[in-house]
Amino acid sequence: MKQVILTGDRPTGRLHVGHYVGSLKERVRLQNSGKYDEIYIMIADAQALTDNAEHPEKVRQNIIQVALDYLACGLDPAKSTIFIQSMVPELTELTFYYMNLVTVSRVQRNPTVKAEIQMRNFEASIPVGFFCYPISQAADITAFHATSVPAGEDQMPMLEQCREIVHKFNAVYGETLTEPQIILPGNQACLRLPGIDGKAKMSKSLGNCIYLSDEPEEIRKKIMSMFTDPNHLRVEDPGKVEGNPVFVYLDAFCKPEYFQEFLPEYSGLDELKAHYQRGGLGDMKVKKFLNNVMQAELRPIRERRKDWEARLPEVYEILRAGCEKAEAVAAETLRGVRHAMQIDYFENGTL
Repeated sequence: MKQVILTGDRPTGRLHVGHYVGSLKERVRLQNSGKYDEIYIMIADAQALTDNAEHPEKVRQNIIQVALDYLACGLDPAKSTIFIQSMVPELTELTFYYMNLVTVSRVQRNPTVKAEIQMRNFEASIPVGFFCYPISQAADITAFHATSVPAGEDQMPMLEQCREIVHKFNAVYGETLTEPQIILPGNQACLRLPGIDGKAKMSKSLGNCIYLSDEPEEIRKKIMSMFTDPNHLRVEDPGKVEGNPVFVYLDAFCKPEYFQEFLPEYSGLDELKAHYQRGGLGDMKVKKFLNNVMQAELRPIRERRKDWEARLPEVYEILRAGCEKAEAVAAETLRGVRHAMQIDYFENGTL
């Protein structure tokens, strides 16, 4: 069986470091591993419209921004097909067929859907398109017979619902669809990077992000204003590292060589944590170290992004070619689905 990856992001803004450690970095590693026959990276504009229908310009303006972030992080159009969701209309038809295999109560139980509804204050007025987006995601994944989906921990309920749809379809219509598996980040700290304000999730809508394209001074300001241990009031006070965003970010981004370069008086992160926990280490010193780490990590990404910004016609062509390839593959899957359902009436002679 072909090994295929499908993953993507909603174009509602520039991508941030949570996207990077949660999935982008892993996508690049998997792309370059040589283990996968095909890799599809989707800019999910149709899904973004489910809660931005009255402001389509917000989605449209960010498609190129997301594409630039992809290329800046190292996604290679020679190895990965980058495409725009709405340019593959077959995905909509697959979604429509899958809707008949899922109950309303099942979607309501999806933890990711419940969390997103609460975050967007949709309790009393949920757009139908938004409510059904787990089904739409199943269409996206199965259209390319994806065997693997690199994603964050918060997407596990979505993958589980996709697998349920695959099982139901195959049970009713015969073996047609491929069951995917999730690939979680290997670094535990990357499973859910908190916002700089200490909130559980980094989110564009909450304004608590460090963006991949942020300039050095903007990164520094955000890090220096980061939430830490609220009980660590004086340098001599013992501090808590568990759940402390500054140390969570260090867990996600710090490499041993950064201590040699920026903080040589410590042998590594364990020693730094121990000092903070027993007291005698101020937040400012740790934040300055984190700033150096983040600047080193994000500098090459920002420089590649600026290089691509100077070549926007090439980015446009990458997207156009990716959409053409993705539509051809999805059209073949749709033909198989229609045949399995015996609704390809004029092709199989069953009418």
